[in-house]
Amino acid sequence: MASSIRVLIVDDSAVVRSALSEKLSRYPGIEVVGTAMDPYMARDKILSLKPDVITLDIEMPRMDGLTFLEKLMSFYPLPVIVISSLAPEGSASYFKALELGALEVVAKPDSAFGSGIDRQIGQIADKIRQAAKTNMEARRKVAGIISRDVKPAHKQTSHAMLQTTDKIVAIAASTGGTQTFRAIAAKLPADAPPMVLVQHMPPFFTKSYAESLNSISAMEIKEAEEGDAVLQGRILVAPGNFHMQLRRSGARYYVELNQNPPVCHVRPSADVLFHSVAEFAGRNAVGVVLTGMGSDGASGLLAMKKAGASAIVQDEASCIVFGMPKAAYDIGACDSFTPLDRIPESIIEKAKST
Repeated sequence: MASSIRVLIVDDSAVVRSALSEKLSRYPGIEVVGTAMDPYMARDKILSLKPDVITLDIEMPRMDGLTFLEKLMSFYPLPVIVISSLAPEGSASYFKALELGALEVVAKPDSAFGSGIDRQIGQIADKIRQAAKTNMEARRKVAGIISRDVKPAHKQTSHAMLQTTDKIVAIAASTGGTQTFRAIAAKLPADAPPMVLVQHMPPFFTKSYAESLNSISAMEIKEAEEGDAVLQGRILVAPGNFHMQLRRSGARYYVELNQNPPVCHVRPSADVLFHSVAEFAGRNAVGVVLTGMGSDGASGLLAMKKAGASAIVQDEASCIVFGMPKAAYDIGACDSFTPLDRIPESIIEKAKST
């Protein structure tokens, strides 16, 4: 019988600590081995209890969660899920947490006794299970690639960006994907084929993420809006809480957004995007599945493959979480895997050959 995942909860609120501890312990395979009210207590408990996963609040006394996260990743790297109050004005802390090594940043339960608490705890439990499978060495390598290769972008004005193209690259990413795709975007040329990206993220944060990517990429990167044209040299990022689908009018590609029910428990869903790409772009497309929890993108990539599209799926060694790539491979949506450092050039090569 597999051993339980040992979890340490770090939060300055006694109410939150009690609620998380009591409710998470109900889930099979999860054992809350301790709680801590601040990073100093957490440090001691990490050494004595040796947890597999930590949940961490950002706003705490004596030392804030981001400072602690940075120290932890430098000296004792562990899978960390940040549980914090998410608001649009908190986007800087959200992205800083991911940059420093957090696997996920999720909303703190609205109330320890609210009607939605069980659903939120269930989502956190799922993330804990996936976090326990994290490849921390891959996380360290991605951080190294970013620190070495990611620099402010030099934008080039190009008339090619005003032209449509038959080539479409559709990309799916989840846990670990914000930093992984950042490393890819920094290496893409200004005249790369148009791309549409689903990155699982809360509402309000995808706009800031797109702006951050735009600052380090030669391509134009923006949060997608209804009817946006899919153009050479441009990457459209699906907005949080909206599905994004490819559409075609004559020679012109564009995107539609909707709030249809979640697919694979997420919205936006890569499967929704990929199925639309299979329908409207067919063999003139490339599907890319990057690191992430769950199976989103697998069935859509298979549909793209059946329509004649090419596939690129990140390999296990460079994935922070191998869930989505493995799911795609397991159902036959791809025949091989590609290391992270080869993905940018592979995208360009396959787009030229489609």
